[in-house]
Amino acid sequence: MKIEGSSAIVTGGGSGLGEATARLLARLGAVVHVFDRNGEAAEKISSAIGGVAVTGDVASEADANKAVEIAAKAGDGLRILVNCAGVAAAGRILGPDGPLPLSEFERVVRVNLIGTFNMMRLAAERMAETAERDDKARGVIVNTASVAAFEGQVGQAAYSASKGGILSMALPAARELARFGIRVNTVAPGIFLTPLLLGLPQETQESLGASIPYPPRLGDPAEFADAVRFLIENQYVNGEVIRLDGAIRMQPK
Repeated sequence: MKIEGSSAIVTGGGSGLGEATARLLARLGAVVHVFDRNGEAAEKISSAIGGVAVTGDVASEADANKAVEIAAKAGDGLRILVNCAGVAAAGRILGPDGPLPLSEFERVVRVNLIGTFNMMRLAAERMAETAERDDKARGVIVNTASVAAFEGQVGQAAYSASKGGILSMALPAARELARFGIRVNTVAPGIFLTPLLLGLPQETQESLGASIPYPPRLGDPAEFADAVRFLIENQYVNGEVIRLDGAIRMQPK
């Protein structure tokens, strides 16, 4: 899929992995719609890259529809969706204060999994309406899972379930949307230097980085963005899940 001139939505584009992706796609010539719950962050990034800010919740049908409708009117129609929006949460199924509140499990699954599906289904509808390009392509969707989908740690039941669901959607979604010329791929990142980790002491950051086989450091969001670029541009990659983790395999704790 050619990025230049394409209309793109990056959810969670106001910070972290989403911000890095929005910046790269803009540099490559896409009309980037930064969709984030944090309106101030969305405005800041969109202003910096010459994009469009859209404030809203990915799990809200109305908010997601708004973002998709705006993006569908740019360029030659909505062609690219990158789902980076998500929440991280830690909580044991049975902790010292009793069972994990069901509302907490629902919150994580709603944002991470339902939000991803909500955006994918609505964006796919608009992509299917666009004109075919020379290679019969109409659009591409890249979702964000996590290595926790493979090796969830103690306290990550909700998070792992949500990311595992995203991982499992890749192939059936790719198969179903193939007839429209829409590809679906997934990136499963390891430990990346996002705003959450930037708030940790330098010693802790270095310790986390040292646990990664090679390179022994935290991932750079720009490396995530570059993986997304590859998945968008390489037309033969479809229904795939790429681990981006420096060969780390998470321990139980």
